[in-house]
Amino acid sequence: MADETPALLTAQPTWLISQVSAIAHRMLADRLAAVGARGYHVRLLAALAEFGPSSQADLGRRTAMDRSDVVATVNELADQGLARRSVDPADRRRNVITITPGGTARLEQLAGLLAGVQDDLLAPLTLADRDRLANSLTQVLDYHAGT
Repeated sequence: MADETPALLTAQPTWLISQVSAIAHRMLADRLAAVGARGYHVRLLAALAEFGPSSQADLGRRTAMDRSDVVATVNELADQGLARRSVDPADRRRNVITITPGGTARLEQLAGLLAGVQDDLLAPLTLADRDRLANSLTQVLDYHAGT
């Protein structure tokens, strides 16, 4: 298939990044689906574990998720006992979301799955190459974060 792709494209980092992104997304989505999870679950549980209880609006900003996706995902996590929603005592119009012990355990499981996807995706790279790739992508992302 790569032989059928025009050289003009295959020489462009933007094209390469988009192709690898599609592969990574498919791999992760498939692995998460196999354990009844989605990427949004990982995002919200990771944010709650790292930053503590948060409003739904803050979770959306931290995880780059649309407000309606945050609400739907919080509902799923709450239904599974992985997160708890409570009224913010400082502003009764707002909900505060908290990770539960079950959510912490689920996040640990999903983190292991995520590590496996990284290993499979980056299998042709040495550990040093993986570090350089992550550093380079972080540098590009940080540069464009304000735009």
